[in-house]
Amino acid sequence: MRVLIVGSLGGQLSAATKIAMDRGAKVAHVDTVEQATAYLRAGRGADLLMVDVSLDVGALIAANEQERITAPVVACGVNVQPQAAAGAIKAGAKEFIHLPPEPELIAAVLAAVSDDERPLVARDPAMLEVVQLAERIAPAEASVLITGESGVGKEVMARFVHKKSKRAAKPFVSVNCAAIPENLLESELFGHEKGAFTGAVARRVGKFEEADGGTLLLDEISEMDVRLQAKLLRALQEREIDRVGGTKPVKVNIRVIATSNRDLRKAVTDGVFREDLLFRLNVVNLAVPALRERPEDALALADHFLKKYAKANGVEYRPLSDAAKVQVTSRDWPGNVRELENAMHRAVLLGAGSEITPDAIRMPDGRPLSGGGSIAQTARTAADEAINQVGKTVAEVEQDLILDTLDHCLGNRTHAANILGISIRTLRNKLKLYSDSGVSIPQPGETRAAG
Repeated sequence: MRVLIVGSLGGQLSAATKIAMDRGAKVAHVDTVEQATAYLRAGRGADLLMVDVSLDVGALIAANEQERITAPVVACGVNVQPQAAAGAIKAGAKEFIHLPPEPELIAAVLAAVSDDERPLVARDPAMLEVVQLAERIAPAEASVLITGESGVGKEVMARFVHKKSKRAAKPFVSVNCAAIPENLLESELFGHEKGAFTGAVARRVGKFEEADGGTLLLDEISEMDVRLQAKLLRALQEREIDRVGGTKPVKVNIRVIATSNRDLRKAVTDGVFREDLLFRLNVVNLAVPALRERPEDALALADHFLKKYAKANGVEYRPLSDAAKVQVTSRDWPGNVRELENAMHRAVLLGAGSEITPDAIRMPDGRPLSGGGSIAQTARTAADEAINQVGKTVAEVEQDLILDTLDHCLGNRTHAANILGISIRTLRNKLKLYSDSGVSIPQPGETRAAG
């Protein structure tokens, strides 16, 4: 956990620093918002910014967003008027902390953004086998390719490998290759020099340099443009990178872990992924099984999420009833751990009594959660849905399917694209067409009904 403190915190800088360091955080300090952006632009990295509320929190967040730097901001201050605290939240701060700081409150904020909230839960033999392989290869320097369906926990596995490696004390830096536009991904990975392109107002260190000495996770690498794959291959082979607009290479010392929810061998056959890059990445393959293939993990994870969200919502923890356990283990969970987590969160809010019963485990739209179901039930449901589609054009049916899937995934584009069997970019293009025509599109974490 890397914490950057910005400003004097109303004279409470030393106290806040000590509390954060006692919780295992590595703390750095700058005086102004300009220095904060420069610090992050230089690739030093931070997992959390604690910012004096007397500074311009909104300007800091806007400057970071312009540089595509993502780090949650918590505003802090002494004897702060409610309007100032509310203004910081409105400007984009995730939380406000009154100073002098309470150790428990600082600890809670750190825990909220740390990796401790995403432990690797493995009880099922199918998953334990993968974990054992991960432990064996973690101390090595070889590149690792982690494969599996969307939502199975590939990033959690990547963090596990990093923590078990010789690089554990160094940064773990993650880049979602699907979430960054193609024209910006090169700069995000390799950095750029001042004036390299419009908007490059200063030198920006990329994720390769930020991860120097540690681990770089290339999430959803199958979405990377083929042209950029060639530059990535050179970086992996030579252990040096070229900043956009740079005149000389920069040496880097990193271990690369990549993830993909697609069949990269098929992508090679289709000509959208380089075979030599696949060989370079796939020194060791960790194939994370789908949740439906590890029922013991489904129950262990469900219990973990029930405890997590009971605590987060200030309610008493309630275990699953026997009937609910059957429901959890019999469902296919097409969204895997991500879908299970959302379902358990809703169950905590909807449940009543001393146990979580099946009626509390519902779909995002409020419908009861179905299990595997019988063949006859599935056939009847499919027939009913087919009748409802009669009279619609193919485009209308496609739009309904895409938006219903997005609702099911609580707005998660990557998850929805995986279920639909299309690329994330194809999905985004479809959603833009729908939005331009006035159709309501669920935002991340929402459904159309909730929006």
